[in-house]
Amino acid sequence: MAASGLILVGFLIGHLAGNLIIFGGMDALNAYGAKLRHLGAVLWVVRIGLIVAVVIHIVTSMQLAVENRRARPQGYQMVRHHETTPAARLMVVSGVLVLAYLVYHLLHFTFRVTNPDISHGVDALGRHDIYTMVVHSFQQLPIAFAYVAGMALVCLHLSHGVASGFQTLGLTTERTIPILSWGSRLFALAVFLGYSAIPAAVLLGFVK
Repeated sequence: MAASGLILVGFLIGHLAGNLIIFGGMDALNAYGAKLRHLGAVLWVVRIGLIVAVVIHIVTSMQLAVENRRARPQGYQMVRHHETTPAARLMVVSGVLVLAYLVYHLLHFTFRVTNPDISHGVDALGRHDIYTMVVHSFQQLPIAFAYVAGMALVCLHLSHGVASGFQTLGLTTERTIPILSWGSRLFALAVFLGYSAIPAAVLLGFVK
C-alpha cells in the first residue's frame, strides 16, 4: 500500500506541473496535450501502470482494514486519541471519497462524457482544445466547487499518507518522523493550493 501510494503521489506532482501550463495560455496547454497524445504506446504504459497502482492501493488498504478489525473485533469502551490525527483516523473514509472524485474526474476530462457540449472542441490548429474545455468547465460554479472539494479530500489523504508511506517502507528514523509528518502536511497544502489555483483563477477571471 505504501509503495503504490508513493507512486500515485509522484503522478500527482507530474499532473499538477502539466495542469499549471494553463497559465501559459491556450497554445501552451493545447500543445502540451497534443505532445502527450503523440506519446502513443508510452502513454498507455504509464496509464496502465497507474491503474495497477490504484488497484493495488485499494486492495491492500481493504486488506489492512480487515486485518485491523480482526485484531480487535470488540471496540474500546472509551477512545482517547493522543498520537493519531483526524487525517489518520479518516484514511478509509477519505480514500473512498477520493476514489469517487477520481471517477468523476476521469468521466469529465479524460473520457469527456459528463459535459460533451464543452469537451470535444478543437483549436485553430486542429488540436483538442483542452484550454477552452477547462475554462468553460470551471466557469460553472458547481464544477469548480466539486474540484476544490475533491482536491481537499485528496490532500487530507496525502497529509497523513505521505509520511506514513515513508515510515512503512523503513525510510525514517525517530528523529525524522516528526519532520516528515509536518513536511507531509505542508506538501499536501502545497498540492491543494496548486490544483485549486486553476478553478480559482478561472472563476476570478484571471484565466479566460
